[in-house]
Amino acid sequence: MKKILDKHSTHSKNLEKQDQLSLDLNLDNKHVSLKKQVAEASLQLRQMRGEALESLTLEELQQLEKTLEAGLDRVVDRKSAQIMQQISTLQQKALQLAEENMRLRQRTMEMPNLGKQIMAEKENVVNEDGQSSESVTNALHPGGPQECDDSSVTSLKLGLPYC
Repeated sequence: MKKILDKHSTHSKNLEKQDQLSLDLNLDNKHVSLKKQVAEASLQLRQMRGEALESLTLEELQQLEKTLEAGLDRVVDRKSAQIMQQISTLQQKALQLAEENMRLRQRTMEMPNLGKQIMAEKENVVNEDGQSSESVTNALHPGGPQECDDSSVTSLKLGLPYC
């Protein structure tokens, strides 16, 4: 019985060693395979960049050219799509700005009417000293028609008629 157990024990140790060796070999093979794939991909990338072309045949060069042309076509298509999208966005923005411009233009056209109403109201208002705005205007510009001077901006702020 002891002999059988010893044989079994020895045999199982040998199996474990064989399993470990086969696993190591399998990992080494995968490592070598992956290393080879990386080298091929690196070479292909360099060739697509226009490097390392000396080893290629005429047929391989033509195939590389077709591949690059197809890739370039996709790049140009994507670029065109992005440009069209930007143009569309800018056109929408231009329409919004044009609408805003029209609203502002309408508001500025309405403002002179509002200004006239305010001026009419101010003419009827008496200032603190008991003088009307017309008498203040006459006091500032005595002697008839008003002359234009550099105080026109001030007179606009004060609500006085502009020359």
